[in-house]
Amino acid sequence: MNLFVRYFDRECLAKSIDEAMDFLKSIEEIKLDNNVANRISTFLNSSNLYPFRLKVSYSNYVLFLKTEAETIEQFKEEEQLRKEQRAVEGAKSSMAEKKKTILDALNEEHVGWYDACITFKRVVLIPQTQKFQYIDTRFRVKCKAVSAMDCYNRMMDHLKGRKEIDKRSQFPSAKSPSFEYKFLGEEAEEVQ
Repeated sequence: MNLFVRYFDRECLAKSIDEAMDFLKSIEEIKLDNNVANRISTFLNSSNLYPFRLKVSYSNYVLFLKTEAETIEQFKEEEQLRKEQRAVEGAKSSMAEKKKTILDALNEEHVGWYDACITFKRVVLIPQTQKFQYIDTRFRVKCKAVSAMDCYNRMMDHLKGRKEIDKRSQFPSAKSPSFEYKFLGEEAEEVQ
């Protein structure tokens, strides 16, 4: 296994840890400590396939990639082929598996009863301090609606219309994980 090593526009293909260290030593702005060779060796001998980044200054890193390539040109050709293959596979999968978005699911019409729950940040007065505080509050309802979005809108209208709920309370969007719903069916008998 070889190492492709890059620092900004300087790069090499090292066939040993010594070659990688020689490359790093040839770059003046890189200051190496005694542990660098051990860290590179650990990366090379590990099963990790992800790139390894060696921090050399506040915001600069040296990039190490494992490769079977024997030359930099061969490595770059293989990387280009991998990128093109991933692009083709990504296009195929997105066209073949057109998934519904959360918004599509919320707007899909299923007229009937919904069991819905929302967790929102309710503004509550703390009597001891006379200060206000946000408290997570769950509100659950069984509601007849045309869609999950309609159910959400009805819940919002109800909560915002209640006098005991401060207008500064914060409500999540329908797409948030804080809004959960389940379609129970079309008939009232199915609601328990």
